[in-house]
Amino acid sequence: MRTKYRQIIALVLAALFPALLLAAEPEAKTARQVVEVFQGHLLEAMKSGKRIGYAGRYEKLFNPVAQSHDLEKIARIIVGREWEKLTKDQQHTFVDVLIRLSVSSYAHNFRDYNGESFVFESLEETGKGGVVVRSLFKIPNDKDVKFDYMLKQNGDTWRIINIIANGVSDLALRRTEYTSVLQREGFDALIKRLNEKIDNHSKM
Repeated sequence: MRTKYRQIIALVLAALFPALLLAAEPEAKTARQVVEVFQGHLLEAMKSGKRIGYAGRYEKLFNPVAQSHDLEKIARIIVGREWEKLTKDQQHTFVDVLIRLSVSSYAHNFRDYNGESFVFESLEETGKGGVVVRSLFKIPNDKDVKFDYMLKQNGDTWRIINIIANGVSDLALRRTEYTSVLQREGFDALIKRLNEKIDNHSKM
């Protein structure tokens, strides 16, 4: 009787096991959630910014940036037609440097906390399957900064591909600057300049 009881329990657990695994898997985040989780990490880095310094902020923000931004897609958009002219090694090098530059920029620019906060404004679908999450970065005793996050789906997840701050597109600025250097001076010169930017962020 006891053996039969154990067999019944085993069968029930076997039937439930796939459902338990499915329930344990984290749900895919919406575009708004991706942005708000990332903004939360920025505020956390700012709040401990003075104590942990640039290196600490960089370490704290590396994974949140890598997980919320589609940096390979951003890299392709930035260099445009030049992307196909790069070797596979050059493409990998460029994406790697772009990741480090993006993290270092955040670690440099969001270094201190004085009561700032992010406030969601709206979400708008674009004509090409993407969305724009609009929010305000509220700064006490100063003007708010308007941030528009453009996101596209990468598989089952949403990823940031561009950020427009007060009407200025980060992607457009980078594309103009980077492609100009790439076409005039070559790939190695571009990588050198980007690494110099990273070094400068760590010193300021």
